[in-house]
Order: sequence, then C-alpha cells, then structure tokens
Amino acid sequence: MSTFSQRIVKPYYRTTSLLDHLQPLVLLGARFYVAWVFYAAGLTKLRDWDSTLFLFEEEYNVPLFPFELAAYLGTAGELILPVLLVLGLASRFGALGLTIVNIVAVISLEEIAPAALYSHVIWGILLAQVVFFGPGKIALDHWLQDKLKKG
Repeated sequence: MSTFSQRIVKPYYRTTSLLDHLQPLVLLGARFYVAWVFYAAGLTKLRDWDSTLFLFEEEYNVPLFPFELAAYLGTAGELILPVLLVLGLASRFGALGLTIVNIVAVISLEEIAPAALYSHVIWGILLAQVVFFGPGKIALDHWLQDKLKKG
C-alpha cells in the first residue's frame, strides 16, 4: 500500500473503530430520549383524565376506535412501551408500538403545526432505528440473547 493511501486509510479505520465503540451509547441515548417524550405525554394525559377524554372526543379524530378506548390505549401505550424501550426489553416491539402511537397522533389531528410535525418525524426516525437495527449492546435484549446462545 502506498504511503498516501496509508495516511488516509489508517485514520479512517481508527475513526470508524471509535464510532463503533460509541454506538451502544448513542443507541441508548436515542432510546431514552424517545421514551421520555412519550412517557411524559402519557403522564400528562393521566394528570387530567377529563381533559384527555374531552380531547379524544372533540379534537382528535382517531380512526377505528371509540374515543374512550382510544384514550385508554394511547395512554397505556405511552406509559408502558417507553419502559420497554428504556430497559431494552422487547425493544423492537416497544419501538414498533410507539411508532404506531406516533403515526396515530399525527393523523388524528386535522391541523398540525410544522414544528410539531417535524418533532414527530424525528421521533419516527429514532424509533425506526430501533425497529430495524435493534437496541444496541446496552439492552436487556442483548444480554438475554447472549444467555440464550450460551445456555
């Protein structure tokens, strides 16, 4: 290999190796961020359940479900699925469930502000990352997978 290519290739591989080591932390951070957004929304719904029911009846146009059932399902999803995501337990299931909650939230509003839509897109991208690539090495899923392979 020429000296020129060595000067380019070696730093590149050192950099990618460093990024590979940081990947589990980045995935963990993404999981925590998205989980907090949805969990906080679920807590807000619980704090004022009458307002939540009113919003699901009058403001949100949730397809296929009566408004009360949609309120219960949406709130339960926002409280339970983020816990799975943070723990990294059934992570892909949790991320897929929150993806559905995210999509329903966007389509149930007749008008959504561009900034709010942008946030939903970012959350969707972060959730898709977990769905397609998994939660990373800092997750119970990873630990359980190792245990099952050994045992």
